[in-house]
Amino acid sequence: MKTIIFAGGGTAGHVEPALAVAGQWMKENPADKCIFIGTSEGLETSLVPAAGFTLRTIKKVVLARRFSLGVLLLPLNLLQAVMQARSIIKGSSLLIGFGGYVSAASYLAAKSCGVPIVIHEANARPGIANRLGTRFTSVLAVSTPVNRGPFSRALITGMPLKSSITEIITTSHSDWNLVRSQAKRTLGFDDAMPLVLVVGGSQGSQAMNTVIAQSLSILLEKKIQVMHSLGRKNALPSAQSGYQPHSYIAEMATAYLAADVVISRSGAVTCSEFEALGKFALFIPLAIGNGEQLPNAEHLASLGRARVISQKDFTSSWLLANIDSLLSASQARGAQVSTVNSTAHEKITALMQNVLSSH
Repeated sequence: MKTIIFAGGGTAGHVEPALAVAGQWMKENPADKCIFIGTSEGLETSLVPAAGFTLRTIKKVVLARRFSLGVLLLPLNLLQAVMQARSIIKGSSLLIGFGGYVSAASYLAAKSCGVPIVIHEANARPGIANRLGTRFTSVLAVSTPVNRGPFSRALITGMPLKSSITEIITTSHSDWNLVRSQAKRTLGFDDAMPLVLVVGGSQGSQAMNTVIAQSLSILLEKKIQVMHSLGRKNALPSAQSGYQPHSYIAEMATAYLAADVVISRSGAVTCSEFEALGKFALFIPLAIGNGEQLPNAEHLASLGRARVISQKDFTSSWLLANIDSLLSASQARGAQVSTVNSTAHEKITALMQNVLSSH
């Protein structure tokens, strides 16, 4: 029996790809054990146990990009996290990291324990933790091509998707318009009216939530339905006919199928899931961190699948002035479904198997 460690916590963008790969690994290696390293406050605290995997937590370490008082505590915090990670990783067969708050400490711990490392990078612009990890391994995978640096030589696997999405793709429906209408009805919406899906990321977006609140009455007057994910920490407004507020949408596959237009942040997972099942998107990249959300969005915009707008320009007046053109663009493109990411989890597990075979 082998023990595989999965490092990636904090946001859905790090947790969900790891879960997809872990699920495929257990399908191929049912006698093995998969353990997740995460934080005590991220989405992994609910998503990992719900998927049937063990979660062990370590200290959250933010690798600051500019000087602050927190930088002075970074060495101590990182050392503490590495020691915690070592106690989990020691004696395991392999570590695979997906970036995020726990990955840097996990890479350092795995290197010190002599455990082989595989890294998957979801974004077109690699994050700081994964860039650090390239100092300890050359076994790299990426969702999309990276122009320079170690990840430019990585295996291009695509983005591991939730099983609910890959199942829809692989079962292949002959009439996608019918499937989308059924999805709309399943969610409780009128399939004769357009539906806009608003997703502010796994943590939600106060700025996006405010714009939707200011626009909602007119959108509903225009017979445009709205399904709105506000984030777990934000208060939910009242539901009304044609409007559904949610803290978090677990069944995103059905939501993407039903939506005529998606208004969203452009995290790597969101973009990949939308590319698989979506129609047309308005992306509002989150302009913090590594700046990776902008190139994620620009990739789909270059394919004619999306428009990109900055947060400062995304206002209620802009949305109301442009919603009809967004819906028209979606209608013109029809039901576009992509299989580009549908085998990513299989490619990554094959890469992991190759590493284990060579050790």
